[in-house]
Amino acid sequence: MSRSDSNPMTSSERRAALSLAGIFGLRMLGMFLILPVFVLYAKTLPGGADHTLIGLSLGMYGLTQAILMIPFGMASDRFGRKPVIIAGLVIFALGSFVAAGATDLWGVMLGRALQGAGAISAAITALLADLTREEKRTQAMALIGSTIGLAFAFSLAAGPVFYHWIGVPGMFAMTGVLALLAILVVQFITPNPGKTAFHSDAEANPARLRDVLRNAELLRLNWGIFSLHAAQMAMFMVVPFALVEGGLDAAHHWQVYLPVMLGSLVLLVPVIIYGEKRGALKPVFVLAIALMLAAQIGMSLSMHAFWGVVAALFAYFVAFNILEASLPSLVSKIAPPESKGTAMGVYNTSQALGLFFGGAAGGWLAQHAGYSAVFAFCAGLMGIWLWLAARMRTPPRVKTQMFHVGALSALEAQRLAGKLTVFAGVEAVTVLPEEGAVLLKVAQTGWDEEGVRNLLQGGH
Repeated sequence: MSRSDSNPMTSSERRAALSLAGIFGLRMLGMFLILPVFVLYAKTLPGGADHTLIGLSLGMYGLTQAILMIPFGMASDRFGRKPVIIAGLVIFALGSFVAAGATDLWGVMLGRALQGAGAISAAITALLADLTREEKRTQAMALIGSTIGLAFAFSLAAGPVFYHWIGVPGMFAMTGVLALLAILVVQFITPNPGKTAFHSDAEANPARLRDVLRNAELLRLNWGIFSLHAAQMAMFMVVPFALVEGGLDAAHHWQVYLPVMLGSLVLLVPVIIYGEKRGALKPVFVLAIALMLAAQIGMSLSMHAFWGVVAALFAYFVAFNILEASLPSLVSKIAPPESKGTAMGVYNTSQALGLFFGGAAGGWLAQHAGYSAVFAFCAGLMGIWLWLAARMRTPPRVKTQMFHVGALSALEAQRLAGKLTVFAGVEAVTVLPEEGAVLLKVAQTGWDEEGVRNLLQGGH
């Protein structure tokens, strides 16, 4: 057993991780729950004959989120984590209730814009960093990541059922109520941070933004997450109609989404383990993009064949889940340790922009060029991504490890960095004296964890 395994999360860290993961999942639920049925509902509203307006209403969440995500995180540094998170939840709840009460698509669009304006993901990540030790932060972040994945899977299966029970307005109202309940979780269950500090691994630093935007390998990944979610929003402008035309009413769409999602998740774990353990992350990654491209082409060719659509959806979700799991890991491996938070901030902003662009472009194409053009657009995004990914460097087989060492002078930081470079498996060392933190990129297996810990715990 490694030293990190024998030093588990404290009860306070577990409470922080679980409560904040729940809040993160709630916001994803608000976005994804309506995804499989929104276009069917929007067609019944004034303005619903215009697919462009439907796409803008669906994607508007992503635009306001992209604009405000990093500013909310920076505001939490100044005004406190919990006040900013609570304010974001209030805005999110307000948007949910506006969308629930809307009588036309313009009202829904306003509600979706307000939902996205409650852009608290960066503030939540910063609070989680305040409440967890450096060596346990990756584990806590992984919990949030898995919660997002579960929220997406649940939403696709449950969305059609809730649509039958309470309709889309009821779903909006439900997410508004849950957001208000989440405020109580933040206030009374999530621990209070003893001290708010800046964390390079979890927060965006404007001073490092230029370096991140100049990193060609990170730009490839940013394009990837942008195109992945743009294609997701665009295709769901069409897929619900294809299932209805295939003879399956909206209330039973879960009978397609649930088995294809579960089947794809069964394949996810062994594929990711194979990629990580065998150093084959790039081949797995590139093949998943190729599968996504094939799924989009297959969807276009089988629009009027029900089982063809189902088969294409299965291929889509296999590829989507592999890519969604791989991309954050690749960002972590490639980004310089001191810029990881900034790299993730740009990555998350790219994802939100993809949600907006995909909804807007998918709606416009469906309105003016037909449903097949939507899948041609998605295939084009995947084709560009495949070309970029095939030329990416093989990602290093490393992981990031963090340790708190207390305040250091610049000279002490320099000396400590020199001592750490000699340990087996330590690939890169960054000491941040102002944060009292050491960030290491180490080999995935076989690095001298015990030696590093003894040095750091022995006063350097």
